Amino acid sequence: MQALSSSDRPALTDRAALTRNRARATRAGLADFLHRIAADELQDRLAEVKRSFRDVAVVTGHPALWAEAFPGALILPDTPVLDLPPPGSLDLVIHAMSLHWADDPVGQIIQCARALRPDGLFIAVCPGNQTLSELRAALAEAEAEVSGGLSPRVLPMGEIREMGALLGRAGLALPVADLLNLPASYRDLIHLAQDLRAMGEGNALAARLRQPTRREVLARAAAIYAERFPDRDDPARIRATFDLVFLTGWSPAENQQKPLRPGSAQMLLADALNDTKDKT
Repeated sequence: MQALSSSDRPALTDRAALTRNRARATRAGLADFLHRIAADELQDRLAEVKRSFRDVAVVTGHPALWAEAFPGALILPDTPVLDLPPPGSLDLVIHAMSLHWADDPVGQIIQCARALRPDGLFIAVCPGNQTLSELRAALAEAEAEVSGGLSPRVLPMGEIREMGALLGRAGLALPVADLLNLPASYRDLIHLAQDLRAMGEGNALAARLRQPTRREVLARAAAIYAERFPDRDDPARIRATFDLVFLTGWSPAENQQKPLRPGSAQMLLADALNDTKDKT
């Protein structure tokens, strides 16, 4: 079977709907707590690198917030073709809370990697696969019960191992992927839906239904959610999971550390373990 090219694959995201959702959230006052946490985490991680990054670009769907977090950085929209400067121009590229909406995430990372100088840093943060797992389960069960079918309602998000593999596919060295789990508490399903709308993270899937969800589905989903996913500290509320995945990789350079070639180790693992045991 011939593999589909990126241009032949069906679109995951309705970019027009995503743009409308983000603009509406910005006008209403963006619910930005995930972005604030992500930005603080990124700044902490960059401080540990102990390098100065002078030529920086941030790719994001929320430019004002990230321009405030990284003053002086070039702020670019997360369009399928990124408006990055010429190859080898940047020390640091940050892909900020947008990679989960990309139809071609590895293509996004490749474009960022090309813009880096040798030994330049790419770092991305976006929601991971456990994000809104409770909402996904409640909606799927309710819709199956009420209407006998399923429709795309919550964006599928990548598992950390799969996302980490994108770094190597994009040609980046020393790849690292790690996770920050952020449990949250809401009054009910309506409260959670309002917050998602205020984040600009409403349903912008290309395959979504184009008519309002039936009230019976929402009512049943709210009941299932409250029954199966109560907040552990206050059972009258519901819990919601948000995962933030951080991806870090470096543009290859001659002076970087290199992993040992398979079979090049100077000591067998069993010998190393026995040596450690003898010293205890």
